[in-house]
Amino acid sequence: MMAGMRKAGQSWLGRIVVAVLFGFLILSFGIWGIGDMIRNMGHTNVAYVGSTEISALSYRDAYQNELQQLSRRFRRAISNDEARAAGLDRQVLSKMMTEAALDDRVKAYGLAISDATIAKSIFADPNFKGANGQFDRNLFNEAIRNQGFNEQGFVRAQRNVYLRQQLADTVGGGVTVPGVLREAVHRYQSETRAISYVTIGADKVGDIPAPDQAALQSFYDQQKAAFRAPEYRKVTVMTLSPADVAKPDQVSDAEAQAFYDRNKARFGQPEKRAVQQMVFPSMEEAKAASDRIKAGTSFQAIAEERKIPAQDLDLGLVTREAIIDPKVAEAAFSLAANGTSEPVEGRFGAVIVHVGEVQPEQVKPFTEVAGEIKSEIARSKSRDDIQDVHDKIEDQRASAKPLADIAKDVKLQARQVEVDRAGRGKDGKPVELADRDAVLKAVFASDVGVDNEAVSTRDGGYVWFEINGIEASRERKLDEVKPEVEAAWKADEIANRVAAKASEAVKKINDGATLESVAGELGEQVQSAKDIKRQGAAGPLSAAAVAQVFSTHVGKSASALGSSAQQRLVVRVDSAEVPPLIPTQQSVAQLDEQIRLALGDDMLNIYVQQVQKQIGSGVNEAAMRQALGGGQF
Repeated sequence: MMAGMRKAGQSWLGRIVVAVLFGFLILSFGIWGIGDMIRNMGHTNVAYVGSTEISALSYRDAYQNELQQLSRRFRRAISNDEARAAGLDRQVLSKMMTEAALDDRVKAYGLAISDATIAKSIFADPNFKGANGQFDRNLFNEAIRNQGFNEQGFVRAQRNVYLRQQLADTVGGGVTVPGVLREAVHRYQSETRAISYVTIGADKVGDIPAPDQAALQSFYDQQKAAFRAPEYRKVTVMTLSPADVAKPDQVSDAEAQAFYDRNKARFGQPEKRAVQQMVFPSMEEAKAASDRIKAGTSFQAIAEERKIPAQDLDLGLVTREAIIDPKVAEAAFSLAANGTSEPVEGRFGAVIVHVGEVQPEQVKPFTEVAGEIKSEIARSKSRDDIQDVHDKIEDQRASAKPLADIAKDVKLQARQVEVDRAGRGKDGKPVELADRDAVLKAVFASDVGVDNEAVSTRDGGYVWFEINGIEASRERKLDEVKPEVEAAWKADEIANRVAAKASEAVKKINDGATLESVAGELGEQVQSAKDIKRQGAAGPLSAAAVAQVFSTHVGKSASALGSSAQQRLVVRVDSAEVPPLIPTQQSVAQLDEQIRLALGDDMLNIYVQQVQKQIGSGVNEAAMRQALGGGQF
């Protein structure tokens, strides 16, 4: 419809008709009351939990807030369609309903928190601390403003957050990790396997004669979809990027210096320390060891006496945040280099901490990062400039002006491209497009004459496009693609023959032949690989081969996919080892923490579901869709 109006608007008669049409629309709003339409939307509830109703207005505000935070995080505008595809609409509503359920129980249980405790928690929040580690009022104001709060609203929201957290910690906190579960997860994550293998490639299947016409036609008939000519679209594209409006040379040294002073922590490395810890069964034993260290016995000597493995003793060169036990972290970062702590009552027992090398915090000088800072400030400023240009373009589009003419007015380039769904032109080469995937998705969801929304790009810019023509996908005849079909047939035949040869070799080995004798018959060397874990590819082994290794019993052989479909590995699993689970290991403590958090979340989810079932809950799908509408915010 908009495209037709633009076309009509290019003549004087058309402009009169369009003006009259909009006049009637404006008059209609005046008669019917657009204010009532907006106000009524706020009274439509998208969900309820017990006596709490979640209005369309509050849901929309929460959704927009999350959308804006996502946009800031990715440094580009996120469209409503993108957010919905990622499930953001459901996540926001689920969060609001969970909070409503917890708020209901908080009120029922009479939970409360003092103003002093709230203030103390805010002052201690690391998100509000500056580079000096102290509460920063400017940082606090900026952070809550970005979240859409004033100070009173933020404190009120935080009070609810802390009370919910109190209840959540009661329900899901303090979970004891079952030993069987810990052992199972440890086994899955830590098991390593050693294998011997032989590679079988295309050179082992001999020459492949060219197929006759019947075989080629049969292969083509089975694979016709792979040889279709793709759909092409002729598109006019205009791109607006931050680089088009950003002006780093207009950022003063004083402005860049002020930014540097406010954000010094971003331009350096945190302090690191080489930390060792000894865990003792009791505080008494730890104190006895500490007395010996003070008397002249070295930390290392006591560790050797106690036969503590190096991996349990050494935490490595770490930052404070990398040490999961807060008391151990505090002790380690309070010591001088080569210092040893007093006994500490840690999370996993009594601990003595020793610090070796200390790498101090390092901050790059302003002169080294001035260019980077000016570019960032310019990009930040360009957001407003980009929006101004965006609005100017949209105003001209609304007046039915063609994209090519708009490009001349705003000094941008409008290009004509012809592209398929994969982003290739008719020459098979990639067509240059900003934010290719998003633009291609929008282009192939549109049609000739359709008025298209601008596509937001990851760098904070926009892409406008018009579909000028569509060349439909079609089935190509065998004669048109004969060379491609012959090449595909040959590749498929090689892959089948290689797989058959590998299966034959596996059968021989599992029937009693040795891998070495089979390798000799193939003219190949037996290779080996050790310390293979389940997670992904490992050295010469693809992820599929690793999965096959862990699906095969020790002492048995199997065929696994190699680096391509035309390569196979004949694999023999020689051994499987699971390292012992030692409770004092740092890795075990981290594993327990992961499992504990997962179990706590599961328990809290079950609790919330039961509360919602008990007090009643529901979702109005139609109101939810109406609250968000379509397009981009």
